[in-house]
Amino acid sequence: MSGQTIKKVAVLMGGISSEREISLASGHGVMEAVQKLGYQAKAIDVNDNLAQWIKKLTDFGPNVVFNALHGKFGEDGSVQGILNALKIPYTHSGVEASSIGMDKEMTRKLAAQAGILVAKGGLKTSQEFAKMVLPLVVKPNNEGSSCGVQIIQTEDDRKKALLGWPKNQKLLVEKYIAGRELSVAVLDGKALGSLELKVKKGWYDYKNKYAAGAVDHLIPAPVTRIQKQKLCKYAEKMHNLLGCRGVTRSDFRLSKSGQVYFLEINTNPGMTPTSLVPDMAKLQHLSYEDLVEHLIQGAQCD
Repeated sequence: MSGQTIKKVAVLMGGISSEREISLASGHGVMEAVQKLGYQAKAIDVNDNLAQWIKKLTDFGPNVVFNALHGKFGEDGSVQGILNALKIPYTHSGVEASSIGMDKEMTRKLAAQAGILVAKGGLKTSQEFAKMVLPLVVKPNNEGSSCGVQIIQTEDDRKKALLGWPKNQKLLVEKYIAGRELSVAVLDGKALGSLELKVKKGWYDYKNKYAAGAVDHLIPAPVTRIQKQKLCKYAEKMHNLLGCRGVTRSDFRLSKSGQVYFLEINTNPGMTPTSLVPDMAKLQHLSYEDLVEHLIQGAQCD
């Protein structure tokens, strides 16, 4: 956005994915920050009436769109393509990086090709899953916020998963890695820092992810110097390999033997009160408002 004065910022929030409520929480936080920063701001609730919300957007005439959408349509390159066509600069990654990042299996393959360790697995049919050795993790290939993720420890778990298996559909099945849950935020290609998630009860599922006080954020992650270097290197490599812009968050498992496994990259990470990226930004002395301002100033089309 160099050379242009930014006065008006539209915040896209809501969306039509399973992460709608999380996006609304992110969007409300961003709206508050945008207003504190002194911009003229407008919240646009993105719904399935495409013409309606696009009209609201164009009538407002923003200099920049802050994309606070998560999941399908908002994070998979679709809305990015619309904003490219409208020639409205937007925050976060463009069409290609968003599309690849949303496809967990494709991202896993790219990570493996780049020499980054990933858990064994891939897209499997229900018949293939029924024969695999436990424990396993089953997840939709293109959802976020742990939506639909199941940890399969027992044969009873497997039976339940098979009962809910989408007909004629493959799901991503990975070998379960016992260990610790870690994340690294990357801003403009450089790691902001690492964080470990300590869940007080159960595991880091959708419910715990967004419940206040359910998870402790250990910042920076209490890992060895070599592990920290590897986490940051992997996160930066995935951000840059996909051609991401702005901020991303890569998630990892640290096995009991100390190996770092890449899980996935989030090209539009959450900005809610319990989200991880704003916490990691503090390691670089960036407040929530500082981060929002940085993303607005870096907004662009493909």
